[in-house]
Amino acid sequence: MKALTWHGKRDVRVETVPDPRIEEPTDVIVRVTSTGICGSDLHLYEVLGPFLEAGDILGHEPIGIVEETGPDVTALAAGDRVVVPFNIACGNCFMCGQGLQSQCETTQVRSHEKGAALFGYSKLYGQVPGAQAEFLRVPFGDTMPVSVPHGPPDERYVYLSDVLPTAWQAVEYAAVPPGGSLTVLGLGPIGDMAARIALHRGAGLVIGVDLVPERLARAAARGVTTLDLRDHSADGGDVVAAVQELTEGRGTDAVIDAVGMEAHGSPGWKAAQQFTGLLPGPWARKLMEHAGVDAMAALHTAIAIVRRGGTVSVSGVYGGMTDPKPMMTLFDKQVQLRMGQANVRRWVGEILPLLDDADPLGVEGFATHVLPLEDAPEAYRTFQAKGDGMVKTLLTPTSAAA
Repeated sequence: MKALTWHGKRDVRVETVPDPRIEEPTDVIVRVTSTGICGSDLHLYEVLGPFLEAGDILGHEPIGIVEETGPDVTALAAGDRVVVPFNIACGNCFMCGQGLQSQCETTQVRSHEKGAALFGYSKLYGQVPGAQAEFLRVPFGDTMPVSVPHGPPDERYVYLSDVLPTAWQAVEYAAVPPGGSLTVLGLGPIGDMAARIALHRGAGLVIGVDLVPERLARAAARGVTTLDLRDHSADGGDVVAAVQELTEGRGTDAVIDAVGMEAHGSPGWKAAQQFTGLLPGPWARKLMEHAGVDAMAALHTAIAIVRRGGTVSVSGVYGGMTDPKPMMTLFDKQVQLRMGQANVRRWVGEILPLLDDADPLGVEGFATHVLPLEDAPEAYRTFQAKGDGMVKTLLTPTSAAA
């Protein structure tokens, strides 16, 4: 089959690789019809090389058709249409029973002290072959894939794999009171969708902050009050003041940090990141696992923006182990802080009813680019550069037409 494989920093290639096969009696093989490029894939493209090997298949946002089932699978049959969550969870352990599928005890990557394994996401999360490919082996066929009906386009359902549950959890964790206020830092796919969900769920004021004109325009068209970071100081002080001006001086009830460890405005951190990438693999892994430091501008801005007694919800990915935190401010402002990988299956039941013809969240048309899998390397370059108005890209493998 054709698949997108990693070969080094900013070096991904579409290659012919062996087809996946049934390895456990509960496995299913899915023919991928659409698969997304996630913002977190750029961390693999740019930062996490020490935890990857040449030939690793990337991607974790697929929808497709079941091609084959293991002998113990009873809930699915060949021809069924499914969305595959990005976290690999058994559905039966203690953590899955708590709705914490991202912490599944069956697939936890204990060798790196991490939670549930993820598709296409490095040795840190199990080195499981990913979904930017024509076919995908999916474990736990009876409990993990999400069955969806045939008929509507892939884009109606594909975001159940990651974007929708990640954004939904971000809003849930933010705990915005009815009619309350929310600031979303970063209007990439997750931030954009989180803003839509918050408005749908009854937030009175949603403020979106970004520096990419196309992202700001998309959010504004959905009723978000936008602030262009280019019009404010690099340290975020002017953004804090602008939010306070919109909220009677106190800040919003909640803030979602949908940026994470991006290096914008932090040349020193980016230089350290690049230096780490030049070290031999074992040394780089040790440094990143035990002494890594993130660019913290977004989180510090979130803490400054949120009102006293409010909540900061972190959906952007952080990877540092020695990040400085403003504990005095967090304590003094009585800030609640929630974060973590999305528990996809936990939220599917609440999201699915919204994926109807009314399309209240605007999932159909959410993608700015739909490209063949063969164009994935160029799509990664464009997405990393925030070029061509690219906010969300879906890839279509050639096998999708089979």
